[in-house]
Amino acid sequence: MIINEFKRHVSNFPGWRTKRKLLVIESDDWGSIRMPTSIDRAQLLEKGIIDEGNRYNRYDTLAKADDLEELFEVLSRYIGGDGNPAVMTPVTITGNPDFEKIKEENFEKYYAEPFPETLKRYYGENNNIMETWKQGMKAGVFKPQFHGREHLNVAEWMRSLQNSDKTNCIAFDHGFWGLRLGDGDNTRISSFQAAFDLYDPKDLQVQEQSIIEGLHMFETIFGYRAIFFVPPNGPFNNSLEKTAYEYGIKYISKAKRQIEPLGWGETRTVFHIPGRQNEHGQLILTRNCVFEPSEEGKDWVSSCLSDIKIAFRMRKPAVISTHRVNYIGALEESNRKRGLKQLDELLSAIMKNWPDVEFITSDQLGDIIAGEKKMSK
Repeated sequence: MIINEFKRHVSNFPGWRTKRKLLVIESDDWGSIRMPTSIDRAQLLEKGIIDEGNRYNRYDTLAKADDLEELFEVLSRYIGGDGNPAVMTPVTITGNPDFEKIKEENFEKYYAEPFPETLKRYYGENNNIMETWKQGMKAGVFKPQFHGREHLNVAEWMRSLQNSDKTNCIAFDHGFWGLRLGDGDNTRISSFQAAFDLYDPKDLQVQEQSIIEGLHMFETIFGYRAIFFVPPNGPFNNSLEKTAYEYGIKYISKAKRQIEPLGWGETRTVFHIPGRQNEHGQLILTRNCVFEPSEEGKDWVSSCLSDIKIAFRMRKPAVISTHRVNYIGALEESNRKRGLKQLDELLSAIMKNWPDVEFITSDQLGDIIAGEKKMSK
């Protein structure tokens, strides 16, 4: 335990520092589909396509209006030392596969649909979910940034469908792709969820186009350009940073120790220091706290508070990594209640321990670091 705490202190040592108590809540996967319905889940379990223990396949799906409203209510209860409410940065997928069109084309061509259209397919034409997103944005508790066009490795997924992979074709018929892949599958990556994992280098062209189209979709949906980008699942060929830069991305989230896929099974390890710039002038941001209350067997409030304490002790912003799955009740309402109860406990403890905390978004953190770097020149 002492060794682990020492490692966490050392991990927080390199990079940009501040005396301010800056806290970011970054939440992945918003906008992406996962499990369509509880009926689909039961049938996929029965067919042996998914395993019982996967929390994403049990709880995670597109957020409904009441999921959002109850999340916003918890966030708005807590006001930081600068007078601003607790705010979440929902790192957002802008599109999902159009299953019907893809099937009509006999799997020869991929089609994406903007996620507001997916919401209509899931919850009906007259759902008020996007209006609820905008209410959270207006209240200053929800500020979307970019996670990709889809949380899906399109090239490998389409090849698997074209090769009539039995497991993937069954999943497709349920509007689902959240599969972990093994050596027997017609793919060369570990998960279809890893949108930017890479085996065949020619797929970089597909991935580049998905970034361009995804960022255009983001601006159409939200009315402003995304400037912060978190590649799904981590794998990401760094040559794509240039494309992201050319289309407006100023800040990119990376693991401190990134395993970069190069193609044909080759990888290299790249170490990132928080607040450092890449060759395009983009700032690299990293996370240093974790909060996943839908994952059982751990006291997530105490664990995350410990992460925050170490970050502040080392004069670092506390950047919390959390996922949409923790706050969704559309499939099981008890999951949302449990997640929001623990989020409430976490925010209450943060205010008690650090009343001068400043709740900021991921892009605001980038702006603060960039501003200080500019002033120091």
